[in-house]
Amino acid sequence: MSRICQITGKKPMRGNNVSHAHNKPRMIQDINLIYKRFYVPELKQWVRLRISTSGIKTLSRLGGLSPFLLRTPMTDLNPDLRPWKRALTKRLKIQAG
Repeated sequence: MSRICQITGKKPMRGNNVSHAHNKPRMIQDINLIYKRFYVPELKQWVRLRISTSGIKTLSRLGGLSPFLLRTPMTDLNPDLRPWKRALTKRLKIQAG
């Protein structure tokens, strides 16, 4: 699995590690990714995401995973999150009745 945040879409940066003598070996700056579980109360399920720390801050600012999924258009979502959005919208339509 690639090192990409499922919320923000952040990827590792590539570039040169330039020394004082201007030697330029290639380097990769990885992002701070962790596996984190989020509870979705509407679905009564836990969702496990590979997410960056800035993605955690984004979700906490928006109020959790459910508001993020409902607010974000389907085309902007990570393909791994699209089934969760479909299930969430389906469950909310059933509850609304």
